[in-house]
Amino acid sequence: MISLLDVKKTFGGRVALHGLTLEVPQGEIFGLLGHNGAGKSTAIGMMLGQVWPTGGVVKVCGHDITTHRAKALKKVGAIFEAPAFYDYLSGRRNLEILCHYSGPASPQRIREVVDWVGLTGREESKVRTYSHGMRARLAIAQALLPQPELVILDEPGSGLDPEGIAEMRRTIQRLHREMGLTILLSSHLLSEVEQLCSRIAVLNQGRKVFDGRIADARTAAGRVTLRTPDFAKAAALLVERGMITGSADGKFITLSEGRTTAEAVKVLVNANIPVDGIWQHEQTLEDFYLALIKESAPRP
Repeated sequence: MISLLDVKKTFGGRVALHGLTLEVPQGEIFGLLGHNGAGKSTAIGMMLGQVWPTGGVVKVCGHDITTHRAKALKKVGAIFEAPAFYDYLSGRRNLEILCHYSGPASPQRIREVVDWVGLTGREESKVRTYSHGMRARLAIAQALLPQPELVILDEPGSGLDPEGIAEMRRTIQRLHREMGLTILLSSHLLSEVEQLCSRIAVLNQGRKVFDGRIADARTAAGRVTLRTPDFAKAAALLVERGMITGSADGKFITLSEGRTTAEAVKVLVNANIPVDGIWQHEQTLEDFYLALIKESAPRP
């Protein structure tokens, strides 16, 4: 649904993206992560035809965004940066105005999206009377007006309280489950990304530093939990045999490249060192993200 090939962007003398290549497959909830200034908003702006690439190719729904923008965005809905509404107008009137940016929507379509996001009965109220959660639902309604196949959500949980964040999570899951939409989600709420996304890409200072499955991100590369009565002796033997590259905290070992837990167990058992348990260590997405950003930081 989205394809970026060696995409570069400079603003004056500042490089915002360094040759970004990225694929978002159809039918996935894909997370785009990175700190402020990492290049996420620049990348999303290019996907939506609001920022022009300095180099490379950006395709959305199979069409080049720079040469066929209307075709590329025909089936795309988006919440990009902070949604702007006319506070002195009703929710329905806002949708009537905003639909002209993506293409006309019939009164019936507006009623459908208002009902789907749960604003029926409040659509005639002025937006200034809406809570943060209701504004978020109105933003989703606006994104759904063009009957999209792809929805791009930039920080959809921004400004929401915990209840609102949970409601937004359920809404995104419904978009995927009930409408079958492909969703690109950019968020600083890593726990939400972990619950929602099947794949992620991480940007750091304009460069992609990870692209893969959430399951791979949560599994620390080569790190294994080992339970044995004499951990120090076991670790020393495994280092000697070249099975591991190190150990930590009296319970973790890091397998050497190409080595398996079965091979490590065989070495220990043959040396009469009992193994009470051994398994791949899992980390939270936050642990993975923070370690990745630290590792990819430029050396002084």
